[in-house]
Amino acid sequence: MEALKTQLIEEFGVNSIVEDFGELTLTVDSADIVRSCLKLRDVFLFDTLVDLCGVDYLTYGHSEWQSDASSSGFSRGRDTQTKDTNIDKERFAVVYHLLSVGKNYRLRVKAFVEEAQPMIKSVTGIWAVADWYEREAFDLFGILFENHKDLRRILTDYGFVGHPLRKDFPMIGEVEMRYDEELGRVVYEPVSIEPNVNVPRVIRK
Repeated sequence: MEALKTQLIEEFGVNSIVEDFGELTLTVDSADIVRSCLKLRDVFLFDTLVDLCGVDYLTYGHSEWQSDASSSGFSRGRDTQTKDTNIDKERFAVVYHLLSVGKNYRLRVKAFVEEAQPMIKSVTGIWAVADWYEREAFDLFGILFENHKDLRRILTDYGFVGHPLRKDFPMIGEVEMRYDEELGRVVYEPVSIEPNVNVPRVIRK
C-alpha cells in the first residue's frame, strides 16, 4: 500500500490522497474524471470497477441521536433535514471502488459534483460495468452522467418523482399508488398518511 500511495502522490499530488482504516482514497476533480480513470486503468492497472455509487453529504457530521430525548423519546431525526452552511463540503459526490486483479490493489476514487446541477462524465467507455451503476446513481441521487448511452431510471418507476436516497427526500415519499378498478390501471396520488417518528423511542429507567 505504501508503494501505491507514493506513486499516486507523485501522479495526483499529496493533497489528493487520504489513508484511513487501511484504505486509500483518491479525490479528483470531476472535470478530469475520464482522464484520471484512464490513467488509473492503464498506468496503475486498476482493470476492474467493483462499484460506483452516489453520496449525499447533506447534514454530514451531524448525529441523529444528539438531542434531549429524555421525556418525549423523539430525536432530531423527526425534523426536516437542512444543510449546515458551516460544513465545508460540496453536497454530492460520485465514488468509484477500483481493483487491480494482477497487483491485488484496491482504491477508492471520489469526485464531487455541483449541487445545483450534479453532472459528471460517464466512465462506461473505460469500464463497461459502470452502465447500471451510473443508472442507479442517477435514479436514487439525481446525478447525471454525460455521454451515458441509456441514462434512465433502473429501480424506481418511470413516472417516479424525486430521488429517494437524497437526504432531503421525505421518508414517506412524495406520492402513493393504488389500482383503480374503474380506470383499470395504477394511479398516483399525494401521500395521505401522516409523517411518523423514524427513530426508536428512548426508554430510561
